[in-house]
Amino acid sequence: MNLTEFVTKFEEIKAMGWIKSKRRGNTGIGYTLEELLGIPENNISAPDLGEIELKAHRINSSSMITLFTFNRKAWKMNPLEAIKKYGTPDDNGRLGMYFTMSQKPNSSRLFLDINDDSIAVRHTSGEVVAEWQLEELAEQFINKLPALIFVSAFSEMRGGREWFKFDRAQFLTGTSKEVVRNQILSENILIDLRLHERETSARNHGTGFRVHVGKLPLLFTEVKDL
Repeated sequence: MNLTEFVTKFEEIKAMGWIKSKRRGNTGIGYTLEELLGIPENNISAPDLGEIELKAHRINSSSMITLFTFNRKAWKMNPLEAIKKYGTPDDNGRLGMYFTMSQKPNSSRLFLDINDDSIAVRHTSGEVVAEWQLEELAEQFINKLPALIFVSAFSEMRGGREWFKFDRAQFLTGTSKEVVRNQILSENILIDLRLHERETSARNHGTGFRVHVGKLPLLFTEVKDL
């Protein structure tokens, strides 16, 4: 299916009104849309863009997704040293750094320090734990999501089963380091440290860059209604 064919099919889906979910649970909305479109997952293409990601979300939902994980050359401290110095015990009794970072210092006195070109996890003493270049984060985001069809739907429960009314589709492309910076400042993009000690080393699950699904259009420079 190409983009033009998607637009035609989506107009038909909108005209159907309320549609019973074809699968229970959180994945029901995406699965139902794909079934109605008659396509395998993420099988929409456009010239010069290749495969286009398809994402459906429930209007007014507060759910979040991970955009990507990114650690390359970010850690300025040895991760195990950082855990021993700033970590807190997890449910298994291990020291870990499972923090959702913000500009306000947390219980370990770590906070996000944001400037024009980079974002750092810094201690109130001034020590830098990790740092990412905003240009690299923008590139990582575009590599992950070069183009996105973002579908919004109303949702309601009827007799224990979810129903959807698909309402809007937007075509999203492009971003910049300025957009990424502003969305981190606005806390629309959240940064999760996810690592713990493991004997003589650190187990790093990758720093997660997450977003509320409904805020996804704010991360792109080009937003077009389909």
